[in-house]
Amino acid sequence: MSPKTRKITGWILTGLIALAMILSAVLKLTGSPVALKLAAAVGFSASTYQLIGLIEVLSTVLFIVPRTGILGTLLLAAYLGGAIATHWQHQQPALPAVILECLVWITATIRFQELSKRIMGITDGQ
Repeated sequence: MSPKTRKITGWILTGLIALAMILSAVLKLTGSPVALKLAAAVGFSASTYQLIGLIEVLSTVLFIVPRTGILGTLLLAAYLGGAIATHWQHQQPALPAVILECLVWITATIRFQELSKRIMGITDGQ
């Protein structure tokens, strides 16, 4: 993949992930009836769900910014891992969170070449 294609693909995927995460966070932060129903189903209060929404926004912003992108990747991976575990624990479908988690890692390896090299075990002659 050429560097230009890699960069464009990385930013398109980043935008899609950011859109999904921000929409989810907005529902939590505004206390929409749908979000509150989901929160009650897993035993979260409205204020706890708003805090989760804030964490979601902060992690997403860190993921978007190139300088903090790897930290954002780790935070989103942890966040989505928690979402997957919570959904499984309450016998709810976790597939959307699983797909988003996979997209986060695919996007991170496209955007951050050093991360891709570490995952593949490539060293720079050391």
